[in-house]
Amino acid sequence: MPRPHLRRRLAAGALALATTTAATLTLTPAAAEAAVLPNNFKSVGYMPSWSGNVNTVQYGKLTHINYAFVLPNGDGSLRPVENPAKLSSLVSLGHANNVKVSIAVGGWNDGDDSAFEALAANSGSRSAFVNNLITFVNQYNLDGVDMDWEYPDPGASANNYTLLMQQLGSALHSRGKLLTAAVVSEGYHVDGVPTAVFGSVDWLNIMAYDGGSPHANYDWSIASVNRWKSRGLPAAKAVLGVPFYSRPGYYTYSALVGMDPANANRDCTTVGGAQQCYNGVPTVKRKTQWAMANAGGMMNWELSQDTTGSTSLVSAIYDTVTGGGNPPPSGRTGPITGIGGACVDVAAASTANGTAIQLYGCNGTTAQSWTVGGDGTLRALGKCLDVTSAGTANGTKIQLWDCNGTGAQVWQAQSNGTLRNPASGRCLDATGNSSANGTRLQIWDCFGGANQVWRLPA
Repeated sequence: MPRPHLRRRLAAGALALATTTAATLTLTPAAAEAAVLPNNFKSVGYMPSWSGNVNTVQYGKLTHINYAFVLPNGDGSLRPVENPAKLSSLVSLGHANNVKVSIAVGGWNDGDDSAFEALAANSGSRSAFVNNLITFVNQYNLDGVDMDWEYPDPGASANNYTLLMQQLGSALHSRGKLLTAAVVSEGYHVDGVPTAVFGSVDWLNIMAYDGGSPHANYDWSIASVNRWKSRGLPAAKAVLGVPFYSRPGYYTYSALVGMDPANANRDCTTVGGAQQCYNGVPTVKRKTQWAMANAGGMMNWELSQDTTGSTSLVSAIYDTVTGGGNPPPSGRTGPITGIGGACVDVAAASTANGTAIQLYGCNGTTAQSWTVGGDGTLRALGKCLDVTSAGTANGTKIQLWDCNGTGAQVWQAQSNGTLRNPASGRCLDATGNSSANGTRLQIWDCFGGANQVWRLPA
């Protein structure tokens, strides 16, 4: 992570301890699925122990959150985690919203990675470290570990890193937990992460920031990810990191937008006579579009530096991935047909919110005329095809509702003819494998059966 962070921890830590309010939600099982985006795309955010409020995180727009940091000792033991009540609250709120939460281990630590070097250098301390991390993960009901050794050097250090990651990966994966790692964008330390590590991690969070001129610009950032892919990292394991702060000074994105709302649509602005460069909404969206086609997700450092309104960078990533956030253009209009050639139909042609969506014999009426929106919606009679109460469970019924831009109204056409709702991870389904008039539509686990195959307007 960016170098100033842990230098700021001591000053900020006491304030964070005093100001963070613990949430009182019931823990859900760590094995619960993470929030689902199309094609298993990941939106990963870091939450520092020393900054930010867990109650303002946009959980519904993230898939994974890493709590930063817990630090190791040279013998493989762990130092006490900073602000444990905040971590517990983050896990509670994350799991309540189907977001997976991991612990980030390490961080810049003022450039002192001697504890990592020492613990990785022999089998006894490696095993102690792995066992202590497993205990920590179980204690806080976490979903995994994000290793932030910044940075192993090529040579003996890299070899020890490989042994450590292989042992840690085996221990976590056998328990259904994740192992990820934060890695550099360029330079000497890229080779400090041997390609043998790629098989032990679920993905790498590539810190494509603190470099490039201007800071973290599009071309430089894409080249950073492609450098890792050229070494053999699978695209699905390459997660592109974006900064929520400026360089050369360290102004948070939220502070920059607070100075001038127009800064949300810029990448550089002048503060106190000096140019500060960062990533505004258009660049974050453009990077996300590239990642959707060429990588496995997006990561940000860090969540407390974002805004929460229409200028939010977390929202910019989410809207790009789901197709939301834009007015639907005039698209293809006509019937949607399913099993047995029956048409998707608005019951009794009613425009009332909550009207049932069903199958019915095709009759050419407006109740069967659907417009495919560029935002992922399916619209009839001026309203949207909607998952009732934004449910995610099998059997949740489909209804007609005012278009509201939520994930309950986004449908992604898949190559096998299914229509997937990314917010639930489930597919549009004709109940009971029936094509009879009045058959209700619902969401169900995607399996591509005849009652889940739909033909959109030509």
